[in-house]
Amino acid sequence: MAIANCDDKNAKTLQFIEDMTRNTDSVQERVLAEILSQNAQTEYLKRFELNGATDRDTFKSKVPVVSYDDLKHDIQRIANGDRSPILCAHPITEFLTSSGTSAGERKLMPTISQETERRQLIFSLPMPVMNQYVADLDKGKALLFLFTKAETKTPSGLVARPVSASMYKSEQFKNRPYDPYNVYTSPNEAILCLDSFQSMYTQVLCGLIMRHQVLRIGANFASGLLRAIRFLQLNWAELAHDISTGTLNPKISDLPIKQRMTQILKPDPELADFIVKECSGENWESIIPRIWPNTKFVEVIVTGAMAQYIPTLDYYSGGLPIASNIYGSSECFFGINLNPFCNPSDVSYTIMPNMGYFEFLPHDHDDDDGALYSGSDSSSRLTDLADVELGKSYEIVVTTYSGICRYRVGDILRVTGFHNSTPQFSFVRRKNVLLSIDSDKTDEAELQNAVENASVLLKEFKTSVVEYTSFADTKSIPGHYVIYWELLMKDSSNAPTSEALEQCCLRMEESLNAVYRQCRVAEHSIGPLEIRVVKNGTFEELMDYAISRGASISQYKVPRCVSFTPITELLDSRVESVHFSPAEPHWTPERRR
Repeated sequence: MAIANCDDKNAKTLQFIEDMTRNTDSVQERVLAEILSQNAQTEYLKRFELNGATDRDTFKSKVPVVSYDDLKHDIQRIANGDRSPILCAHPITEFLTSSGTSAGERKLMPTISQETERRQLIFSLPMPVMNQYVADLDKGKALLFLFTKAETKTPSGLVARPVSASMYKSEQFKNRPYDPYNVYTSPNEAILCLDSFQSMYTQVLCGLIMRHQVLRIGANFASGLLRAIRFLQLNWAELAHDISTGTLNPKISDLPIKQRMTQILKPDPELADFIVKECSGENWESIIPRIWPNTKFVEVIVTGAMAQYIPTLDYYSGGLPIASNIYGSSECFFGINLNPFCNPSDVSYTIMPNMGYFEFLPHDHDDDDGALYSGSDSSSRLTDLADVELGKSYEIVVTTYSGICRYRVGDILRVTGFHNSTPQFSFVRRKNVLLSIDSDKTDEAELQNAVENASVLLKEFKTSVVEYTSFADTKSIPGHYVIYWELLMKDSSNAPTSEALEQCCLRMEESLNAVYRQCRVAEHSIGPLEIRVVKNGTFEELMDYAISRGASISQYKVPRCVSFTPITELLDSRVESVHFSPAEPHWTPERRR
């Protein structure tokens, strides 16, 4: 690609990236000293008797490596209204909810107002990098599907919400200065609307109206963009009617949206006819460049669980480049992709050493529980950012300005190279996660519990689940969980009814965590759970297949999640009946207790 010219602001940003990555270790040393100095008088650090020390050796020798459960009591005290400096010297302003869960509920990560500025800083870095590869990104708009998810309030009155909602609701976002490289087709009113249908409808509508101005299209995650395409498939006729007549669908009742759309929506029968022509047929291949012909690339995260969506994205985008720009979490934002148009399977993120203090726990692929490096041994095995080794895998451990110290995030990363002295990492996976469609993350223990709860409904039929596995089906939009069950029936004349098995689907959904249920009920980003009952002996065939490929019969364990095509094809060829959840599981944005 041709190298685009950078203006002064872009040049300064690129120089900032160079400065940070050339001095990795000194920047990390400074960041840790700032964090420890700022929080020296907090209850948490006082427990470990640092006595004001800000050096790495003292910190590492006295402060333990922790997981969420180790911090849960302190976090709950803050959530309940304790305003003393427990973790951080600065006031906690809100909680960011993690997509990971603890006892089925979202994890709460305390944050401070200064972190908003740090997040804004890292979000300002990708576009100057992009400008090195693509010219004239300041000559149009971005069609980015951005959503503000539901938030809750803790007893203290502090809100708990996803980091994306925190960003979009911030005054810095709502009153952001004009930036020609970041002009969105979606008005703030649509982004901030909590009703997912009204928000999506308005964002798609505005994207269609401004279709010739769109230079990039995307969402936070690949699943979000595919939901938008599916939404267009289902609602194109109503959208075309609005554009033809210049009147807004009466289903849109949100007053701020209605007022804003009076300024945007005008009658355009020619555009409406074009939309009908493109969308009414069965062929949706390359629909993105067909409707948005000036699109230069797709901007979504396709690492980790999102990689499963790459073939579908390629189908709808006609093979447009896919850019995964930023790597972050509710705990901290970590780094950026300095080679944004690489093959999606080669995406690596360069850690920005100014964002927090980072350590790395060597990861054995058989050691998801961290048992090899548990307790005091884990502290001694931690490696500094500047000292990780090429080709090795690590779990990232973070210390933040908000007062979270030596926290195991749960992400497994592999070192793929270096930019200057700063390592670059590919995202391998989340620890312990079996199934993920959107922001949900279901682990083996949760899936086992859900199967056990559902199988209770089979007792009246004298039937039990003898074996099971699962599969994240992303061929449909939205994707959904598929659970393969092999049943043992003691009385074949009293086989479980279809209705009973449908209730088993619902019982499983009711047993899954709050993040899954929110995605199902509030965001509709996950479809109804499906149980596929397979013939008796299917799982023996599965074992035979694994052994034929070199597995040890003495060590073979039924995989609780499958994705390898020959295995899913074997399972599907043995399916006797298919059942879907008949209703949505219970979910409400309840007040945090």
